[in-house]
Amino acid sequence: MSTDDFAVVAEGLSKIYRIGIKEQAHDTFARAAIDFIRSPLQNYRKYRSLYRFDDVAAGESTAAAVAPTDIIWALREASFEIKHGEVVGFIGRNGAGKSTLLKILTRITPPTRGRAEIRGRVASLLEVGTGFHNELTGRENIYLNGTILGMTKKEVDRKFDEIVDFSGVERFIDTPVKRYSSGMAVRLAFAVAAHLEPEILIVDEVLAVGDVMFQKKCISKMQDVRKQGRTVLFVSHNMPAVSMLCNRAILLSAGQVVMDGSPHEVISRYLNSDEGVPSQREWPDPAGAPGRDVTRLRSIRVVGRDGRTVSSVDVRDDVGIEMVFDVLQPGYKLLPHYWFYNEEGAMIFASLNQDPNWYQQPYPAGRYASTAWIPGNFLTAGMQFVTCSLITRSPDTVQFDEVQVIGFSVRDNMGAGTARGDWAGEMPGAVRPLLKWTTEVYSEVVDRIDHGQRSPS
Repeated sequence: MSTDDFAVVAEGLSKIYRIGIKEQAHDTFARAAIDFIRSPLQNYRKYRSLYRFDDVAAGESTAAAVAPTDIIWALREASFEIKHGEVVGFIGRNGAGKSTLLKILTRITPPTRGRAEIRGRVASLLEVGTGFHNELTGRENIYLNGTILGMTKKEVDRKFDEIVDFSGVERFIDTPVKRYSSGMAVRLAFAVAAHLEPEILIVDEVLAVGDVMFQKKCISKMQDVRKQGRTVLFVSHNMPAVSMLCNRAILLSAGQVVMDGSPHEVISRYLNSDEGVPSQREWPDPAGAPGRDVTRLRSIRVVGRDGRTVSSVDVRDDVGIEMVFDVLQPGYKLLPHYWFYNEEGAMIFASLNQDPNWYQQPYPAGRYASTAWIPGNFLTAGMQFVTCSLITRSPDTVQFDEVQVIGFSVRDNMGAGTARGDWAGEMPGAVRPLLKWTTEVYSEVVDRIDHGQRSPS
């Protein structure tokens, strides 16, 4: 395959940072005076050491090598190739090196070692207001960004109305960007990056800043970009969005490429490792727990029928989602509820707590555990994600809303007692219920209807 077929080529990319060193305290005035005299030379050496890594040998790029204690490998020997038209998701825990990688690819920071080659016009959105000048208006920044991307004024004119309409800031388009809220700035920045027809679009987790409706618009727009055959590099902690948007995923851990493959396989590896979306979350400190004045969420987990926390269940098994919350102020009617999503980001169903002992009843102060049970042979195989919410009623007020806070996997099986049976083919759909089927001779069905008899149970 020719190198011209690739939009991005990374070979052995490494990025090293040197961490700070604690200043030494002086016991005597004489020692302080001597160090003061020496400080210009010492400061110069410290400054040079921030950007020179001669003490890090080339062989120390492997994870097992011994390196100086004052350096951090933000990226370590990362190599990959991305074809034109591919949509690639980069996933991994915080600090895995995802944002550092994108900054190298967009020429914001140079690699310490290795090389990266990008073929095509690039638009990037790595943080709120990327490429914007705060003193310029929204209108002026659209033209500024277009010029930076190599667009002509006519090209920007053609897309201008579409950009403004998408961003939803038309009332403030002639207001300096420094007066925009962070949400307004990111909406306009994304609208510019996505609409000015770059050949390569690079987007970091910045989309999490926008509200739910805008996030949906962004995902829809990125799907349009994918259909147009443009290359997209997408960093996100939203696994359903990665699964839905990308045709390939790369897992990073400790600055290294751990896995490169289909989104389903890579996400499954990530989620089933110690780094993925957990099946249990706890908030031991009440002050830092999600919630408001009335309630606080203390934990949420996936449980089996034996009450133990599980991260994976057989498709035939019942599974429960348990939230533990504190009621701080008595007398309120509460409505705990869950939203369930699949790997493609589609909402499967919602469940509201209608326990007759508590529904529409005021809660006394105390700690409660609410569990929703999902029957076996209902969910399809794959990863499931849970959003945990609670509102107070009359008026409805959100107390906490933790989006896709936990996840668990459903294992597929063949054989008796499953919706699949011995069928080895594909079983599509968001759910997989085991329905009751009946088969009769048609003439007997007609005869039964004519005699007003019920269908066999």
